[in-house]
Amino acid sequence: MKKKIIIVVTVILVAIIGVIGYMVVSDMGQEDKLKTELSEISDLSNAENIDMDEINKRLDRTVTTGDYAKVEDAFKSYLRDNFDNSIEIADLINDERITTLLTADNYNTDGKEFIESKKYISTTRQKLEECKEKYSEYMTKEKAMSYIEGKGLDSYYVDLYEQEFVGDMDSIKDTTVEDSIDDIIEILNTSEKVLNLLSENPNSWTIEGENIVFSNDNLSNQYDELINSMADCKKCMSLEKKNGRNC
Repeated sequence: MKKKIIIVVTVILVAIIGVIGYMVVSDMGQEDKLKTELSEISDLSNAENIDMDEINKRLDRTVTTGDYAKVEDAFKSYLRDNFDNSIEIADLINDERITTLLTADNYNTDGKEFIESKKYISTTRQKLEECKEKYSEYMTKEKAMSYIEGKGLDSYYVDLYEQEFVGDMDSIKDTTVEDSIDDIIEILNTSEKVLNLLSENPNSWTIEGENIVFSNDNLSNQYDELINSMADCKKCMSLEKKNGRNC
C-alpha cells in the first residue's frame, strides 16, 4: 500500500512538473509572439511609405492569449490612440486650405469680411492646440503606463510592459512634432492678421487678376510686412525639414 502511494505521488509530481514545463515553454512562446508583433508594428510605422491599413489590421487583432493578451491589448490601445491623434495632426498640417487663405481666389470668394476664412483659422488653430497637448501627453511614460492599469496583472506582466515596450520615454522626448504644429499655428496667426487688416479696410484694396492692389501706401506696407514675415516662417520650416534643426 505504501509503495502504491509513493508511486501515485511520484506520478502526480511528474505530471505537475510536466505542466509547469509546458507553461514555461508556452509563456516563452507567448512573449516571443508579443515582442515580434509589436516589433513588426514598429517597423511598419517607421517605413518610408506608411501602410495604415496594415497597421490598423495589426492593432485590431490579438496574437497572444491569457495575461499576455492583456498586455498586448494595453499597448495596442495606447498605440491606436497615439496613431489616431498623429493622423489628425498630419491631416490638419497638410490641409491645402491653409495655403489658399491669402490668394486672390479666396479674397474674391470670401472677401471682404472673410467670415469663413476666419472661422476656419480659429477652428483649425484650436484643433492643432488640442492635438499638440494630446501628443505631448501621449509621449510620456505616465500616459503609456495608464493603459496597463486596472487589468489585474501581477508585477511580472506590468514590468514586461514597462521595460520591453514603454521604456524610458521621458528621456527621449522629441519636440519635432510640437515644433511643426507651432509653425503652422504661426502661419494661421499671421494669415488671420492679414485678413483682419483687409477686412478692417475694405475700401482700400481691390483684386486685379491675381494681384491685390492698394490705394493706401501705409496699408500696402503693413500687408507686405505681414506677408514677408510669413515667407520667412515658411523658409524657416523648409530649413528645419532639410537640416533637422530649428531656425
